[in-house]
Amino acid sequence: MRLLLAEDEKALSRALKAILERDGYMVDAVYDGQAALDCLDTGSYDGAVLDIMMPALDGIEVLRQLRARLPGDIGVLTLEEAAPRFHARLSCRGKTYVYRVWNSETPNVFERRYVYAMPQPLDTAAMQRAAALLCGTYDYTSFCANRRMKKSAVRTVDAITVERLGNEVRLTFSGDGFLYHMVRILTGTLLEVGLGRRDAGTMPDMLAAHDRSAAGPTAPARGLILWETRY
Repeated sequence: MRLLLAEDEKALSRALKAILERDGYMVDAVYDGQAALDCLDTGSYDGAVLDIMMPALDGIEVLRQLRARLPGDIGVLTLEEAAPRFHARLSCRGKTYVYRVWNSETPNVFERRYVYAMPQPLDTAAMQRAAALLCGTYDYTSFCANRRMKKSAVRTVDAITVERLGNEVRLTFSGDGFLYHMVRILTGTLLEVGLGRRDAGTMPDMLAAHDRSAAGPTAPARGLILWETRY
């Protein structure tokens, strides 16, 4: 079983490791820091990926024990057996991220920790035009915060959608993988288009620049959700 912890969570990973080892499970390795950032591509927090070798036990009972012992801000939804060579990051074939913007002068009190508040009106039609020009297979160096990255920056972004849901503007990004802070930089760039500070037609030039300074700012982490991983 492989677990990914993603909020505050060197401490949580240590706590989970202690729980599992106390109950007789063997934790092979704990990879924290950059490994979790590579997996999540958000860079907004530390985390950990645990590879856990478990004896042949009833999966329903293991799931019940995990739910009973973990703190309230961690929820285990399912437990599935994976192939021996399964890897949470390297076996991933695609991801979808959602970024939520609260686009209203009226504050969203109950969800303020999970949305980025931007009261200025946003032109979502212009944002969608720009988003369409950012989809495809490109070198996304201009949208990567890691200036020292030596690996290929070529990624395939299958779709970027911008939709207004009442006072919320929701951006959805799907692709085969994303660079360090890439989704948040794409979001910051599209928000500048929505504010009229950039023209939607300049996106191809931004991609061709291969220069982080050509793109917009990095949007805050609070609006970002890793919505789906595909294997």
